[in-house]
Amino acid sequence: MEIKQHWISIIHQLQDDICAALEEADGKAVFIEDQWERPEGGGGKTRVIANGNVFEKGGVNTSIVFGEVTEAMRSQLKNSPLGDRGVKWFACGLSLVIHPLNPFVPTVHCNYRMFELYDEKDEVIDRWFGGGTDLTPYYLFEEDAKHFHQVYKNACDGFDLSFYPVFKKTCDNYFVNWHRNEERRGIGGIFYDYQRPTGKQDADFWMNLGKKGGYAFMDAYISIVEKRKQTPYTEANKHWQEIRRGRYVEFNLVHDRGTLFGLKTNGRIESILMSLPPTVRFEYNYQPAFGTAEYKLQEACLHPRDWLNEVTDEERNEWANRSNTC
Repeated sequence: MEIKQHWISIIHQLQDDICAALEEADGKAVFIEDQWERPEGGGGKTRVIANGNVFEKGGVNTSIVFGEVTEAMRSQLKNSPLGDRGVKWFACGLSLVIHPLNPFVPTVHCNYRMFELYDEKDEVIDRWFGGGTDLTPYYLFEEDAKHFHQVYKNACDGFDLSFYPVFKKTCDNYFVNWHRNEERRGIGGIFYDYQRPTGKQDADFWMNLGKKGGYAFMDAYISIVEKRKQTPYTEANKHWQEIRRGRYVEFNLVHDRGTLFGLKTNGRIESILMSLPPTVRFEYNYQPAFGTAEYKLQEACLHPRDWLNEVTDEERNEWANRSNTC
């Protein structure tokens, strides 16, 4: 099967399977699908879930878009050594963002994509893959953070043992609100971009990694949803969730390359901005009280952490309890 068609089939199957798993976790809401076409070439399937038992708003989107390289795009191709020679382009990917109702359930983002660049003869002159999954909690449960990162380390290790530490660092340094003293959007995950096929790691290799990452999402995230979705919460918890959602909005509109690429290529606005939460707060110089759970979360987002090699508070308590019983 042609590389392009094989990747398209992977993306569409991922969309179907992820939507089914999220619907099952919610137990009430179902996705509605909006198929759309892009006048310059291509289109996509936007699937949105809203007002459920668990998910306040979310989307699982696929897009297959193509067109001519414009001057506005050339700045987006600066990481391609053949960007100046590119005449046409093609991009296909899956992108999802889920905003839960319960503040103790984290927001999650996931994206896997392929990009091709063509010359005047419609021959591929460049191809790269990118993607990743990252977690944005509103309250920090260290065991959840550890689980999320472990799932993605396991997924990466099946392909190359060097991937997880590199992709984690890339993620930590990408989802950053640089204008807020380098505050991270969440607790990270993995992120990679501009990964070109080689003789050792061909296109099938990178497509399989994207597929693995997409399916790992369900183990990494939905297990956390099931664990936290019945947690009681207050209006104060919702207030804090909306404050932190404001940081999410800031990143997506100011720094996110995917959002900027979509806007510069006349992408579908409703699908691009699907990632924004339904309710959000921007309060002047809001700071959580020292020592609170909200303060702990904010501190966790200031600097990257090695979640898999740190001793968690739960583990410390468990060891202390064992010592007390000896």
